[in-house]
Amino acid sequence: MTNYVAAIDQGTTSTRFIIFDHGGNVVAVDQKEHQQIYPKPGWVEHDALEIWQRTQEVIQGGLSKGNISPQDIVAIGITNQRETTVVWDKHTGKPIYNAIVWQDTRTDVIINELAENGGQDRFRLKTGLPLATYFSGPKLKWILDNVEGARTKAVNGDLLFGNIDTWLIWNLTSEHITDVTNASRTMLMNLSTLDWDEDILRELDIPRTVLPQIRSSSEVYGYVNARGGVLAAGDGGKSMPLRGIPVSGDLGDQHAALFGQTCFYPGEAKNTYGTGCFMLLNTGEKPVQSKSGLLTTLGYKIGNQKAVYALEGSIAITGALIQWLRDNLGLIQSSAEVEALAKSVEDAGGIYFVPAFSGLYAPYWKASARGVIVGLTRYVNKGHIARAALEATAYQTCEVLDAMNADSGVPLTALKVDGGMVFNDLLMQFQSDILNVPVIRPKVAETTALGAAYSAGLAMGFWKDYDELRANWVKEREWHPAMDTDVRKKLYSGWKKAVTRTFDWME
Repeated sequence: MTNYVAAIDQGTTSTRFIIFDHGGNVVAVDQKEHQQIYPKPGWVEHDALEIWQRTQEVIQGGLSKGNISPQDIVAIGITNQRETTVVWDKHTGKPIYNAIVWQDTRTDVIINELAENGGQDRFRLKTGLPLATYFSGPKLKWILDNVEGARTKAVNGDLLFGNIDTWLIWNLTSEHITDVTNASRTMLMNLSTLDWDEDILRELDIPRTVLPQIRSSSEVYGYVNARGGVLAAGDGGKSMPLRGIPVSGDLGDQHAALFGQTCFYPGEAKNTYGTGCFMLLNTGEKPVQSKSGLLTTLGYKIGNQKAVYALEGSIAITGALIQWLRDNLGLIQSSAEVEALAKSVEDAGGIYFVPAFSGLYAPYWKASARGVIVGLTRYVNKGHIARAALEATAYQTCEVLDAMNADSGVPLTALKVDGGMVFNDLLMQFQSDILNVPVIRPKVAETTALGAAYSAGLAMGFWKDYDELRANWVKEREWHPAMDTDVRKKLYSGWKKAVTRTFDWME
């Protein structure tokens, strides 16, 4: 009997394979990191073949750790770091260039040229997005413009493009597809038609032949076959233990977390604390254009049902700042140590750390900003820096929530949270304090992978409806605000002042 649904969760720093039972509980998980490549300041790349290799390894590892037979897996869902751009030769399966990561800022020249005619909001009505280096359409244009022979190959129909979901699904099933949520992050898809926009393609000089077919977030896209193993591993497909299993769910990571948190009603929101931080608010079956610096995006689309839209506040650097303290400064040996270091002091000692390493995302959208630590005195020690780094995540989330309240007109009364940083109790309490609302962590915090599993399982009838999914959601812990109002206002005012010091650093 088939008992499980699996999810491939391909993130910015690692790839995981997680197996869930019908109750939405984690049965087995395997995880492996991949290399972060920084060729120049502001440039961030991944080796797409390494990611595919890690994917195969964690599939094997997850099945082995859970002692689970591939025949017990009913379906596979995919969730992925969004906007990270891969272009590969469809005949050899080899990328023509490293994957350009969502954090990469090299397309700033392209963005500035596009903004000369129509400004930063030139495509916003169609795409829901401002012109920004964040999105994958300009990254694709950069590859076609800068990799020798790429544009000729693209015009001849020899190249394929995709975010990481498309890359993995192609390697697993040989099908070149994406879903509406990932397509909505390219700056090339029209929110109304849910199809590639011909005018924008023409403006960016992108041949439609390189683009994947856009599908819903929950349907059978194809079945795992040996082709990917042959291309990447050269082992005749032996590395593909899930052959014949349907791939039937696909959601960008933040949309998957919205779905995994069962935010099915308009007005329900979640915040995911990972490499970056992303708050999504379900706005129902019509897109809501933001006036406050948020993104209008797809929430999800289940089979033939109407698409559900969302407002999103995207923050580039949250968990990545803790990794920076570890890897670049050596203040801690592991990310888990940051809480103890931060607790060694009573507060941040009057400093603020604004991690605009890749510019500022929501609600500012200033690519020319760069990171700062302000308020330094000789009193400040490494504990204060660690605490300020954690608090930066909470402050940035507060700014996004302010924008979301302004756009929706409905103040949020509680925030569902997930992601790796939600196990940091100090951060979660400060988050509740600075937001002045309860913060709620579910029993299963792996909501990104769970959302992908849910979408895949719905397509196969493993779960029959949303009610079954809601029944799986269980609260594990809740934090309540305990900060004096005047203290909150003073701290937040200081943060706002600190943010202005990052503006226009790059000329």
